[in-house]
Amino acid sequence: MLINIMAAKCIGIEAVPVTVEVDITSGIGVHLVGLADVAVKESLLRTITALQSLGFHIPGKKIVINLAPADLHKNGGGYDLPIALGIIAASGQRELPGLEKYILMGELGLDGSLREIQGSLPIADLASSLHKKGCVFPLESALEATECSGLDIFGVSCLQDVLRILEEKEDPSDLLIWNSSIYRSRSGSGHGVRSSIVSDAMDFSEIIGQESAKRGAEIAAAGGHNLIMVGPPGSGKSSLAKALAGILPPMTKEESIVTSKIYSVYGVNKSGIGLIHERPFRAPHYSASLPAIVGGGAGQDIRPGEVTLAHNGILVIDEYGQMPKSVLEALRGPMEDRKVTISRLRSKLEYPASFMLVAASNPCPCGYYGEGDRCRCTPGQRLTYLSKLSGPIMDRIDIQLWLHPVDTRKLVGRKKGEPSSAIAKRIIKARAIQKERFRDEGIFTNAEMGGRLIERFCPLDKESEDLVEKIIDKLGLSARAFTRILKVARTIADLEGEERIRPEFLSEAASYRFLDRINDL
Repeated sequence: MLINIMAAKCIGIEAVPVTVEVDITSGIGVHLVGLADVAVKESLLRTITALQSLGFHIPGKKIVINLAPADLHKNGGGYDLPIALGIIAASGQRELPGLEKYILMGELGLDGSLREIQGSLPIADLASSLHKKGCVFPLESALEATECSGLDIFGVSCLQDVLRILEEKEDPSDLLIWNSSIYRSRSGSGHGVRSSIVSDAMDFSEIIGQESAKRGAEIAAAGGHNLIMVGPPGSGKSSLAKALAGILPPMTKEESIVTSKIYSVYGVNKSGIGLIHERPFRAPHYSASLPAIVGGGAGQDIRPGEVTLAHNGILVIDEYGQMPKSVLEALRGPMEDRKVTISRLRSKLEYPASFMLVAASNPCPCGYYGEGDRCRCTPGQRLTYLSKLSGPIMDRIDIQLWLHPVDTRKLVGRKKGEPSSAIAKRIIKARAIQKERFRDEGIFTNAEMGGRLIERFCPLDKESEDLVEKIIDKLGLSARAFTRILKVARTIADLEGEERIRPEFLSEAASYRFLDRINDL
């Protein structure tokens, strides 16, 4: 008797259907085919042991299990549940009329319990597109899909619960994830929103001085612009980077869905429920490897890197000058294209990577270049160090800030500045303007504008054109740097509530590009 069960596999942040076919005929042995990896092949012994522990018998016949399509590599333990159900149904031990109505995934324990899987949110999205009635997931995994409308999302803890759903002999509504005790307890205790943001975000009022740097950080947050801060130790670079997390607006529904899919596939942040609504804040150590930053892996098991995990949020790289040159250069593509493509011999995956880069660096190895006579580095050492802060990668950073140590009197007086809440209100207004501006363009911020959109939304009058020509001639800017200035000027205009880009906005935007003259420092 041939039984078909619908499962799924995640490729990138989207899921594709996998049909688990189970057939029992005359013969002996259990045979698993369909390009399965070691983890899936090991599931046979795990599944058989679990079935026997629950009182089911394994037929003394030939059991053929096929994972279709055969040319798609299958990995992970999520196929345990559909394989077990296929054996039960094909052997006639239970009648399961609801088997074809759901996508079923889950890893089995030897006692028949179910363990969580990765990618339940993209799988639920697939079920909706295939017009399935719903999905059956392990309890923890089902929590990720609680905001999927139009589907029955069941969160189960053991195989017996799954059989109860599929036999359709009684009402299984108590197994819907929204009726579970874990959902009620977490949603009622304030853990209803899944978050990957730092919980200890610093308030801008706690940062003494650095008013010009705060202004640059506000503009960067308002338009999603890349930002680098250069300055000596103790000037406030790391504090400003952490404070940025507290002034970014919540994500839109579209942004939340994409970001949540990334974390669902990655298999982290499973302590909450529903979609992620707060923007990601990723701060990898400067010694992180190239695959850790851009993503990597073997075969079709390619994992997202930090640039993807920071999608719609912030990627902080402290001690930027200490990072390997190869890793820094690898950021050029994602910063420009807002996506990262990872190619292997037999596979190629594309992940979204629209992040806001916030980099911090010392100006030289000792850290005190530009601060009087405190620097002890040779000219050669400074040039070598500063070479990482120039060239194509800096061309893609919109706002460049040089921070100096805070004045002693300000530091001792500790006069607090404007709080993050007030700054966040201005940023929310600017982001609302951008959301309306780009509602039909598929982007959300000024930093994401391409050439066509810049021409459309950043028109200049004669006075502004003359000023831009002078700026380009004086600074020797590239065409890319010129477009970055226009984007930043557009954001400044949004913060001021102005439709037109005025000359003073262009002047301020151009003042944030000192690294284009790095050889003159």
